[in-house]
Amino acid sequence: MKLPRDVSGVEAARALKRLGFIPLRQTGSHLILRKDNRTVVVPQHKPLKPGTLKGVIEQAGLTLEQFVAEL
Repeated sequence: MKLPRDVSGVEAARALKRLGFIPLRQTGSHLILRKDNRTVVVPQHKPLKPGTLKGVIEQAGLTLEQFVAEL
């Protein structure tokens, strides 16, 4: 499966919230979410660059398929 190219930061954060991540705070344009001992920083840009999106998915400890299913 290929990485989606049109995902905004807001959409990525919404998908992570559906997966159980809770927003802690926002510093500037960066939203910080946490679940158990994992912290994920999601920039609120649109669209997210592919490398940035890949990093967000890795920080969350998810597979690409799990993330895309929640979009």
